[in-house]
This record gives sequence, C-alpha cells and structure tokens, in this order.
Amino acid sequence: MFERNKLVPELMVTDLQTTLAFWISCLGFTIAYQRPEDGFAYLDLNGAQVMLEQVDPNAGQWLTAELSKPFGRGVNLQIDVEAVAPIIERLGAAQIPLYKTCKDTWYRADDVEVGQREFLVQDPDGYLVRLVERLGERPVCTI
Repeated sequence: MFERNKLVPELMVTDLQTTLAFWISCLGFTIAYQRPEDGFAYLDLNGAQVMLEQVDPNAGQWLTAELSKPFGRGVNLQIDVEAVAPIIERLGAAQIPLYKTCKDTWYRADDVEVGQREFLVQDPDGYLVRLVERLGERPVCTI
C-alpha cells in the first residue's frame, strides 16, 4: 500500500467517470485505489493526492449545503508537477480551456523569492486546480 498524505482533499463530483478522465488523462494522476460500488477513487501524482466521490443523495454524504457549480468556490488546489507544458498540451488536445494562462510568478518567502511556472484550470465540476512547475529561488529584489 502506498503512503497516504496527512492532508488529502476529498472532492464531491457529479460524474466520477468524467472527472476521472480529466484528472487522469489530462492532469496525469493515477488511481491509487478505488471503490466503484461507492463511486469513490483515491488519486496520486508523485505524492499529490486527492479523493473523488460521486454525489449520491441517498448515501448520507457530508454535505453542509446543496452543491451548485462551480464547486469549490474560494479554494484552489495547488499541485506541483515536473513540467506544466505537457499538461497544457493534453488540456488543449481535450479542448479544455485554461482558467488562467501560464505565467512565471515569484513569491517572497522571508529573505528569498520562490518561482513557479503556473496556470489554472477548472475540473468538470468547476474545482480550480493550479498546476505548478518549480523554478527555484532567487534573492529578494530590493528596489
């Protein structure tokens, strides 16, 4: 059995098969394990993990309110990847638009800046996913 992270988001989805196609074919995740009878899958991409569960009004799921798209308002899931370019290519081939185009961004972290090449895309239910390729560190600009 693989090692599960200490924090793993579980996303409620309207159609597990459609969502799996996005997370696996476009983003590159693999299924660590699944329970098809429960509409559940646990995904992994080099240690980035997410659980997906299909909404079932008769299953007693933990929903604090009625779901309406886009799901996950106010949250984006940042996922580190080796390279963003192949993912952007797969999304383009699947005709899935980017929410925010790819750009290099530097964020101050104490006395250095950390860089990442990043873009955002929405999954089929509207969850906002930020894919990040690390660019390293540099001294803080003091202009």
